[in-house]
Amino acid sequence: MPQLPPPPASPGAADQCPATKFAARHALVKPAAGEDRWASIPWQTSLWEARQEAAKAGKPIVLWEMDGHPLGCV
Repeated sequence: MPQLPPPPASPGAADQCPATKFAARHALVKPAAGEDRWASIPWQTSLWEARQEAAKAGKPIVLWEMDGHPLGCV
């Protein structure tokens, strides 16, 4: 397996993305219209409450499960 070269010396985090390039980089990662519709769903954090609400409405539930901290703080 080839060796990767060491990363270049890093100044500070604030210096890594100059203000002149930030807007272009931000546009690359910002969700486009329609890509974040999942955020408009009234998600429940309690499976039991979601089950009760779904039963009243006669609708199924979607269980979105992941490992780790729910806010991504791992």
